[in-house]
Order: sequence, then structure tokens, then C-alpha cells
Amino acid sequence: MGERYRLRARARDVPREAAEGRRGACWASAGGERRLCVALAVLAAVVLYAVTVPWIGGVDDRLTDFASARQAPSGQWWFGTDSAGRSLFVRIAAALRTSLVVAACAAAVSTVIGVLVGAVSALAGGWVDRVIMRFADTANALPHLLLGIVIVALFRGNALAVVLSIGLTHWVQVARIVRAESLSLREREYVSAAVLAGASRAHLLVRHLLPAVAPQALIAVVLLLPHAIWHESTLSFLGFGLPPHEPSLGTLLEEARTSLLLGGWWTLVFPAGFLVLTTMAVAVSGSSLRGLLAPPKPARMPR
Repeated sequence: MGERYRLRARARDVPREAAEGRRGACWASAGGERRLCVALAVLAAVVLYAVTVPWIGGVDDRLTDFASARQAPSGQWWFGTDSAGRSLFVRIAAALRTSLVVAACAAAVSTVIGVLVGAVSALAGGWVDRVIMRFADTANALPHLLLGIVIVALFRGNALAVVLSIGLTHWVQVARIVRAESLSLREREYVSAAVLAGASRAHLLVRHLLPAVAPQALIAVVLLLPHAIWHESTLSFLGFGLPPHEPSLGTLLEEARTSLLLGGWWTLVFPAGFLVLTTMAVAVSGSSLRGLLAPPKPARMPR
């Protein structure tokens, strides 16, 4: 009798637990959407600031005015001026535009390389797959920053070299994710049917594998953006990235070293603040997007 009542009570609790699970999933989904909306709003404001301020201001960020050098933030100079008398409000906008373009191109290059390497490795299989994965492990073991410095040092002051230095050193994780997804897709019935119908490997790659991993590729681009921004800023700060006359977040931080010793705290605070704000907005957008696009976990059966 006791066992019977226990089973009946358990049967009554199952719908209630399922409803609570659905409510928890809805709250989690709503929280992810809220974070995504806030992060996208912040990112849109940053991009709007970077695009419109240099045009609306009508001031060339390269013009110097030493009479206005190292002016603290005020009603005339919102973010203050640097050691050459240039408005930081305008220069940070131009620097954001440069850093975002370089980081977006580098993330796209890295994702394209990773998607192609991962898909080809999974589709080929056998010794080709093993050789490609051992090469990926070797590339991942190398220090990315040192390898990037070597690549940029060959073409110093070239934005294309910065893009390649980031793209050629950050494709390994994308390749592993795409390879794992492609191995799973290769066992699907429609792929097996295409193989039995005589489809070539190139046809399978273009028609089935690449469209299936497109969402993962989009998420990879978004998640690589913060890392690419920091990487570009680090290279420019060390003097191996963009030239000093071309504003980027890294070059502004490098220029702030001397001004900071003379009391110009604003030359460091505002560029660093926008660097942190931009990377956090992109990182939160990417993680929220990945959570929303991830397939739902199967519900556990009650015991």
C-alpha cells in the first residue's frame, strides 16, 4: 500500500515539475534575450559614435594644436586633448572605427580558415584527418602573440599584416568545432543517401556540410571579435601594429604612457574604457547568441 501511494504521489508531481521546468527555461531564455538586447544596444551606440563623430565634427583627427595640448575634460574638450592638442573625443571615434574594421576582418579570415580546415578534415577522414588535426595541435601550441609579432614584423605598419597575424593564429578552435559538427552530420541519413547516389566530396562539402555549420561560423565570428580587438590593441601598443599616425585603440594607449606621467589621466581612462566597453558588449552578444541558438537539452525522464 505504501509503495502504491508513493507512486501515485510521484505521478501527481511529474506535471508540476514539468511546468516548473518550462517556466525556468522561459525565464532563462528571457534573461538571455535581455542581455543580448542590452549588449546589442551598447554595441550599436559605440558603432554609431565611431562612424558619425569624425564626419559630424568636421575636424581632422591628425591636425595638431600644441597651444591646446593636454587639456583636461571640459565643456570645450569632452574627453580632453592629447600631447599634440588633438581632441580625444574625435580621435577615440576614429580609433574605434579602425580597431573594429581590423578586428572584424581578422575574425572573418580566422573563421573562414577554421571552417574550411574543419570541414575538409572531417570529410576526408583517415590519415588526412589525422595529419590536419596534428597540424592544428601544433599551431595551437605556439604562442599566438609571439607568432603574430613575427608576422607583423615582416610588414610593419601594414593593416593587412595585422589582419593576417590574427587570422592565421586563431583558427584552431573554430576548426575543431566545425570538425566535430561535420563528423556528426556525416552520419545523417540524407548525407548517406547523397553518398550512395554518387555525390562527390566537393558536392557534399558545398551542398550539405557548409550550410549546416553556417550558424556555428556566425557565432565564431562574433566570439572572435573581442579577442581580435585586444590582439590588435596589444600589437599596436607594443609598436608592431598600425603606425602611430593612424589612430587605433592600441596606438592611443601607447601614446597615453607619457601623458599619464605628466598627469593626463584622461588620455588613458577614455581609450581604455571604450576598449573594455566594446569588447564586453561583443562578448556578451556572442555568448547570448550562442545560448539562444543552441539546441535545447532533452528533458530527463522521471524515475
